[in-house]
Amino acid sequence: MSKLTQCAVNRRYLKPLSLLALTAVSAYTPLAEAGATFKIDETKWLSIGVGLRTSFRAIEDSAGASGDKYSNDFNLDNIRLYLNGQIHEYIKVEFNTDCQTCSDGGEVRVLDAIGKFELHPMFNVWAGRMLVPAERREMNGPFYSAVYNIFSSGTPFEPADSSLTIKSDGTSAGSFGRDDGATIWGAFFAGRLQYAVGFFRGLRDGANVDDNILYAQRVAYNFWEVEKNPGYYTSGTYYGKGGDILTVAVSNQYQEDGAGTKADAGDFRGTTVDFLLEKVLANDGVLTFNGEYKNYQVSSGFSQASRDAGGGFQIFDGDAYDVSGMYLFPQKLWIGQVQPFVRYVNVKPDTSSNRDVYEAGVNYVIDGHNARVSMSWQYGDLLTKGQDFTSTASGDEVNAINLNFQWQI
Repeated sequence: MSKLTQCAVNRRYLKPLSLLALTAVSAYTPLAEAGATFKIDETKWLSIGVGLRTSFRAIEDSAGASGDKYSNDFNLDNIRLYLNGQIHEYIKVEFNTDCQTCSDGGEVRVLDAIGKFELHPMFNVWAGRMLVPAERREMNGPFYSAVYNIFSSGTPFEPADSSLTIKSDGTSAGSFGRDDGATIWGAFFAGRLQYAVGFFRGLRDGANVDDNILYAQRVAYNFWEVEKNPGYYTSGTYYGKGGDILTVAVSNQYQEDGAGTKADAGDFRGTTVDFLLEKVLANDGVLTFNGEYKNYQVSSGFSQASRDAGGGFQIFDGDAYDVSGMYLFPQKLWIGQVQPFVRYVNVKPDTSSNRDVYEAGVNYVIDGHNARVSMSWQYGDLLTKGQDFTSTASGDEVNAINLNFQWQI
């Protein structure tokens, strides 16, 4: 996810419509500047940036003829190019790419393609291909999450994040959390109450023979400091630079005939509650807690027999939890700061066996989300059962070791 709008790239040039408008604008003041910006005139500019994530992962009992040895996998997880621009005082454009099949050779494809009408802190409209409003994990994206493995070992995916590529054959409802549509977003009460309401294509063909729209909403309230992010995006931590933060949010997605097959369709509804608590202590150390609860349901069809048979659009049905806590030491160790963390994920499908994973690790934070190295240990059967929600899903509890690198400018 591009957050160049968080940089000099996307400063807002709104006129002082009112005292409230000025207050809301100040709530979105960027935290940092990065990337390269080319100014054309007083209202026109163009910016570029790049992001890279790569990792090494070793999983127990996943290699060798008998499957009793650790696997050794080097992964190119993301390579993203960011391009942002402003055409008019109220009109911006964003275009980002990603290597969406990096693990299978790698093809660079469109990630975001957004036309932006940013009219007022309370009311803005984005149209094109963009993030579908959802829980914080999705709005963070991989680059702005507090934990590197937030997707690969996390709660089940939303419809728009259940496919690597967008297809129109009944097996895809978007890609990498993105979909084609429009989002209205803004904030009230000096930026404390933030909202995003979206309308998207969702599942293409297959069960959705009537071309029903996917509706998505997210509402968040900032009890302490107001989080400073572009648009309706979020972050999993601010490393203490955002002050004391306590934000609670609720998101919901719904699509009639949004799951299953043409012959056995079901209505999809996904609801999530998430929170972020970040506290800067007297010694300048930073405590950070993230949590989310998901309740997803497929109703009016899509039988267990059809799910077990495979095909169509498979989507999670049940409850899931993800909680994590970390502490950023204030002292620098060489060029960075040490941030140990713990995390627990529990997934309880209605259609399959339960699964969970424990994780403990340490982030070495060099430049916030722009430069970070992390190492972690994981243990659980979520690592082997994964996203298999059939009645026959099985897997052992295994160990995994991860070494992760992230760079961004």
